[in-house]
Amino acid sequence: MRELPEVKGRLSRGRPLADLTWMRVGGPADVLFQPADEEDLAQFLAALDPDTPVFPMGVGSNLIVRDGGLRAVVIRLGRGFNGIETGDGRVTAGAAALDAHVARNAAKAGLDLTFLRTIPGSIGGALKMNAGCYGAYVADHFLSTTAVLRDGTRVTLGPADIHFAYRQTDLPDGAVITSVTFRADPGDPAMLAARMEDQLARRDATQPTRDRSAGSTFRNPAGFSSTGRADDTHDLKAWKVIDDAGLRGATRGGAQMSPKHSNFMINTGSATAADLEGLGEEVRKKVFQHSGIELEWEIMRVGEPAGDKPSD
Repeated sequence: MRELPEVKGRLSRGRPLADLTWMRVGGPADVLFQPADEEDLAQFLAALDPDTPVFPMGVGSNLIVRDGGLRAVVIRLGRGFNGIETGDGRVTAGAAALDAHVARNAAKAGLDLTFLRTIPGSIGGALKMNAGCYGAYVADHFLSTTAVLRDGTRVTLGPADIHFAYRQTDLPDGAVITSVTFRADPGDPAMLAARMEDQLARRDATQPTRDRSAGSTFRNPAGFSSTGRADDTHDLKAWKVIDDAGLRGATRGGAQMSPKHSNFMINTGSATAADLEGLGEEVRKKVFQHSGIELEWEIMRVGEPAGDKPSD
């Protein structure tokens, strides 16, 4: 990856990624690109060697980058992609806008997207993961998204173009989300603000919000979570099968399954990515041995293990 297109934004070779993730672990990216605006992003992708891998990265709230780093151009959107506009029952947010900021701005405008308030991360990641809370999901409010495809083409995608499922969406491979438009029901701003304060209080009482975490480690077991099927139930949770297997508080190196919420993996201060992923795999194995349930990761893990060197 010797030659790269000229850009208006910022290109950094060998950029460590640990400080860009909530878990604070991980090796360097071959290249980190922070585009100035959508045109800069589109021109860069159009000119970039089509064989060069690209990885869009949000604020790293649901991500483990392995210790050997990432052999790709990592694209991280910043200030040029965090605007929020409200009106006519709609909210349009840049992909880099934080979920919590979008919820608050919508509430001030008398629009109800309160389910976003306690979801960590940015809007681009919320769409990609079909994020949800308190019975509402991105899919329930989604109207459209703008994105730049791997070849630099700019597109607008609607509900018919995206297949929403539990904690995932079917987006074009390599697409970089740049903004999302939501439908939002009207509400009284004061009541919406009060609801969000109540949600925050409930979250802080049950989740390790002061620790280095990446949110829920595993998806709720299939058949017991929001898959969109009419016959689905919400009875069985990942934390419950982890508890039943005796793994609340389990540790590996500097990684721990939180004593406060056993489906939250935390970095106690000295964890490596290998510690975190290794603990997660150990939990999956022991849960399966105990209950026959195979937990699926909700946290995304990317990159190479320690010892792999960035390419020239």
